[in-house]
Amino acid sequence: MQSFEFYSPTRILFGADTELQAGAQIRGLGCGRVLLVCGGKSAAASGLLGRVEGSLKESGLAVRTLSGVQPNPRLSLAREGVRQALEFGADFVLAVGGGSVIDTAKAVADGAANPETDVWQFWLRKAPLTRSLPLGAVLTIPAAGSECSDSAVLTNEETHEKRGLSSDLHRPRFAILNPALTLTLPPYQVACGVVDIMMHTMDRYFNPATDNNLTDELAEGLLRCTIQNGRRALEHPGDLHAMSELMWAGSLSHNGLTGLGGAKDFAPHQLGHELSAMFDATHGATLAAVWGSWARYCLDTNPDRFVRFGSRVWGLDASGKTPQEAALAAIQATEQFFRSLGMPTCLSELGCGVLEEATLKELAYRCTYYQTRTIGTFRVLNEADILAIYQLANH
Repeated sequence: MQSFEFYSPTRILFGADTELQAGAQIRGLGCGRVLLVCGGKSAAASGLLGRVEGSLKESGLAVRTLSGVQPNPRLSLAREGVRQALEFGADFVLAVGGGSVIDTAKAVADGAANPETDVWQFWLRKAPLTRSLPLGAVLTIPAAGSECSDSAVLTNEETHEKRGLSSDLHRPRFAILNPALTLTLPPYQVACGVVDIMMHTMDRYFNPATDNNLTDELAEGLLRCTIQNGRRALEHPGDLHAMSELMWAGSLSHNGLTGLGGAKDFAPHQLGHELSAMFDATHGATLAAVWGSWARYCLDTNPDRFVRFGSRVWGLDASGKTPQEAALAAIQATEQFFRSLGMPTCLSELGCGVLEEATLKELAYRCTYYQTRTIGTFRVLNEADILAIYQLANH
């Protein structure tokens, strides 16, 4: 086990009707004016928005609501949220929704605490983020893990750039997890969430460390739990136990726990981000579409890691197989599971068709932030490597 520092300050309130505690949590933090950030009509139609707003008002808090968050959260709405937060004098930002809503709330909190700086400058690393408003989350979609993470993504719809920004300032003060809020999610959204939870774990599991340790065991257990309950949730819609397990797995998958002692890889995430930015594709689907190609390209870096993954996560027997054959079987098992969820495993299945070579080169160029970075740690990938992976997925 390598040296590490673990910091996960978010208070978790898990269980039935926990959304009714939102007001007391915020009042306990000494705040009084709340900008509530949410998505479309579902939160209002389900009654959730009314219950949360009622909790805030019962605690004597002033509330303004910003709605309209879309998947692949938009910079333009974050900027509008900053404007409204400043106009309202908000001292707390509350997200009610999934990862896109929470990431938007994080951006609003950053911008409102730094009115002299356009919020996109933080995501471009052109300005340091040194302060932010406190925020909380009422989670409705088990997927992104943003309710417990230090990261947030934004999409600049004008330039088609999707960027991530990590900061401990992004960690919510509290996260409310009521699994009952997830029971009416469409199957496609559940499936995308299952992939996202797995990938947040796998992008830490596949790292340069070669020792097998407790962190590996935690990651493997979380993956097995997610696979089992992902199947169950899709076979039995509305299964409270399955969605409870997925909700908690999503939070643990992205709070740093499953990567302690290793360097995060997250190359598949970076590959997927460029597809989301260019084609406005759903995040979890883009990850499923490129992971198998990334894995095949990187297999020879450390076949034994894939062999262990196949054994501990998928229960595969490597007897009589070479390490490369056993590693390939683990990759195939993962892709087969993605397909069973209705998820894509190549670009044509993602819905963007078989792409022209010029488009693949543009994706690779953008993924390097215009030739200013490499990606990954399991295997460090340059522009030529990234292009090769997109080419492998281009069918």
